[in-house]
Amino acid sequence: MESALSVVEVYNSDIEAELARGRLENAGIDAMISSDDSGGALPQFQAIRGVKLRVRKEDLERAKAVLAE
Repeated sequence: MESALSVVEVYNSDIEAELARGRLENAGIDAMISSDDSGGALPQFQAIRGVKLRVRKEDLERAKAVLAE
């Protein structure tokens, strides 16, 4: 992903974010997940800080529409 990324949604767990990423990728939208949970050592931080689902800026509106379906 070379262009700038935007957060399309924030989830409470990596499982929720992975499911949403799968929906986007099935729609042809590349997505990535980022979270600050100390590399998975402190998963409780996912609920506190959130797990961000990111897409290219040019895909943001389409990604929002896919996730709203």
